[in-house]
Order: sequence, then C-alpha cells, then structure tokens
Amino acid sequence: MKYYLPLISAMALSLLSACNNNDEPEVVGGPADPMAEKLANAAPIELPPSVKESHQYRCKDNSLIFVDFMSDDKTANLRTEKNGSPTKLVAAEPGKPFTADGGYSVEGGGKQITATLPGKSALSCKA
Repeated sequence: MKYYLPLISAMALSLLSACNNNDEPEVVGGPADPMAEKLANAAPIELPPSVKESHQYRCKDNSLIFVDFMSDDKTANLRTEKNGSPTKLVAAEPGKPFTADGGYSVEGGGKQITATLPGKSALSCKA
C-alpha cells in the first residue's frame, strides 16, 4: 500500500503536465472597450434623494394633502390623494419654499406647513 501512493502521485503529475500545451497565445485582456474614454471622462453619478420625512396634512378647508420631504432638503413630492401621482416641488436652496409650475407651493415643514394649490389661496395645514 505504501508503494502505490508515490506511483499514483507520479501518474497524476504526468497527466497534469500535459495540460495547456497549445502554441496559440492566450488573450487575457480581450478586445478594447470602445466607450472606455467616454466612461473615464464622464461626470460622477449623483443618486436621487431618499425620503426624509413623510406627512399627511389636514388643511383649514378640511382637505388632505400628502407631502414627502426628501433628504437633499431642496425637493418635496406633493400629492392631493393618498395614492395619487406626486408633483415634484423644488426649493432654490434649503429653507426656502418648495415650488412647481402650475401654482404649487409648500412653505415650512414638520408638523405645520402653508400650501398653495392651483386655483386655491394659501392654506395653513397641520400634520
């Protein structure tokens, strides 16, 4: 039994030495990437902001609005129905009112805001 182990090892080694005996060169890098230069010079990617706070507000006229304040402090999504499509509101800088075309505006944050919707005057709303 002791004599078979070296013999088996020698046979396995001889079989492995026969591997990869082709004369063709091995290509490691593959073909050149045609967009490599564009990708190297591309601007860094900025991820969209995440939801920081989400509130349901009851306004003075007894209507409900739903506002999602984003983590960049310059964007908010306003919905007039719980599952309605959002209207993106943008502030010029953090702390300024969020506005959008069409007469949408939200000022403030947290538990109390002032909201202006198309065709309505400014409403005081509480969470």
